[in-house]
Amino acid sequence: MLLHPTSLPGGRLGEEAYRFVDWLAAAGQSWWQVLPLGPPDAYGSPYNARSAFAGSTGLLAGPRAPVTEDEVEDFVARHPYWAGEWASFEARGALAGQVRFEREWSELRRYAARKGVRIFGDLPIYVSAAGSDLAAHPELFTTKEVAGAAPDHYSNVGQHWGNPLYRWDVARAEGYRWWIERFRRTFELFDLTRIDHFRGFVAYWAVSPRAKTAKDGRWRRGPGIELFEAARRELGELPLVAEDLGRITPPVYALRDRLGLPGMVVMQFAIRPWRTNPHRLENHRENLVVYTGTHDHNTAVGWWETLPASTRRRTGLDPRDPAWSLIELAFSSRARLAIVPAQDVLSLGAEARLNTPGRSDGNWRWRLRRGQLTDELASRLREATASSGRLLS
Repeated sequence: MLLHPTSLPGGRLGEEAYRFVDWLAAAGQSWWQVLPLGPPDAYGSPYNARSAFAGSTGLLAGPRAPVTEDEVEDFVARHPYWAGEWASFEARGALAGQVRFEREWSELRRYAARKGVRIFGDLPIYVSAAGSDLAAHPELFTTKEVAGAAPDHYSNVGQHWGNPLYRWDVARAEGYRWWIERFRRTFELFDLTRIDHFRGFVAYWAVSPRAKTAKDGRWRRGPGIELFEAARRELGELPLVAEDLGRITPPVYALRDRLGLPGMVVMQFAIRPWRTNPHRLENHRENLVVYTGTHDHNTAVGWWETLPASTRRRTGLDPRDPAWSLIELAFSSRARLAIVPAQDVLSLGAEARLNTPGRSDGNWRWRLRRGQLTDELASRLREATASSGRLLS
């Protein structure tokens, strides 16, 4: 199930996070997927965090919990690559905040593990132009061109993200140290991690920082398999899922498959009629993660309500209950893992959409109400999971 901690009642960890884990266990779910946990930007986006390493203290249930000097020194000793940089960039008390974050997050993960629930995280490909990573390692980045997405079905002018781009020549000369340490930190926090915009490691869209849109960008070559081989040599197997949505070319699929990484499919895209559409149920592979929709998509009900009547009929979904009909279809996939946003379990409409790509305001605000995930919904989800053969004993 996909639910970022900011969407919990109260928008933070603590009692509600433990309550949600209990609900997941009762519902027969073995994975909780979250979005990136770094300090978000002014719009609340976790994909433009002020650090690729630090956790967001805005998620803390106990932001003023006591921290000893010994705990801070121990934290720095275990995180020598980035702790000092974060302390220099942020403010007084930055490291105590990270001790508190590690304490709360680690306790929650241990509790979840005891309940049979693992945590599925998210790793943004890019860093913030106003963050600590650019400040600490300016040699690894360029702002002469910035990141974006090429024109596609989301937008005919592309998306102008504005993040610094990597100087892959410098990263290669340094043995990809920054990336290895970033992976190391990520694997401390999660059991499995979705790596965002995976296609950017093969080729990425670079645009002028002065451009109003991303329409006139150009493709630049990424590091390819070199980066991942360097990380594997030091860290072992990489528990990653490749976010391979959007304008994907054969070399991107080839890199994903050489690495043995699961890709992603989205059931909302399955209605596209061409036979080779990878999202169509008959084209699913086992080494996949299937979603009804992701944090970037409309809710299942919101999506259904935008479809013409002829398209609705073609989907084969139950018009009286399109969200659960789509959930059951996703569960019937041969994909190894199925993820459902909480909004779809609740059959919520477009008002519960978490993010709309290409716009900066009005996102990341939706929250559960306490008690909204009922025992009846847990029983229904457990039954659907069991009937599809996905319930773990």
